[in-house]
Parts: sequence; C-alpha cells; structure tokens
Amino acid sequence: QVQLVESGGGSVQAGGSLRLSCAASGYTSSSVRMGWFRRAPGKEREGVATIYPDARSTYYADSVKGRFAISRDNAKNTVYLQMNSLKPEDTAMYYCAARISRAIWYGNLAPESFDYWGQGTQVTVSS
Repeated sequence: QVQLVESGGGSVQAGGSLRLSCAASGYTSSSVRMGWFRRAPGKEREGVATIYPDARSTYYADSVKGRFAISRDNAKNTVYLQMNSLKPEDTAMYYCAARISRAIWYGNLAPESFDYWGQGTQVTVSS
C-alpha cells in the first residue's frame, strides 16, 4: 500500500525558514518522480517543485525559485522541501505527491501528472 506522510509544517514569521519532509512507503520511491504542491485558502492547488529519480533534475514554480529547494534521499525514501525567505503568500497546505502509474504526463508542475498524494502539512507565514 502506497503511503506518503508529510511533516515539518508550522507557523513562522516572514523571512523565516521551514523544511518539509515526505516519507514514502509501499513502493520504490527512488524510481519515480516526486513533487510538492500547495493549496492556499480559496485557491487552486498549484505545483511548487518536482524532482526526478536521478535527483539532479528539478523544476520550480516561478513564485518560489531561488527560495525553495527540493531534494531527495532515495536510501531513506524521503523527499524534502527546504523553504527559505518565506512570505505570507506562501501560506498554504503543502502536499507531497508521487507519480507511480499515471500514464499521461501533463507537465512537471501539473497536479494531474501525479497519482498518489499525502494528507498535507500546514504552513502559515505571518507578516
């Protein structure tokens, strides 16, 4: 059974940092693309960052480039999202996702490209 469990969310002031973790189980996470997404209140879910199995290919939303960094430790079946210089507009529920069996590719930051999701971890940034 595939499971993705996020952790590391919390409340910080603007300019602060958080590191999110996503622990995967039930499949070989090192062979699949992984992504981080977020949904702010009243907004659509949006892609934040994607990382390929080789851990060298990464993609970011323009809104987080230079501030966020996605990484993975395949030995631990874990994906991370380091978030620096946080802004109030980064406030959202953050979700980890894995592309395991989805046939169609909609793009690196498209939620439809991923078929397994965690429950999310809340990030709140105050000004």
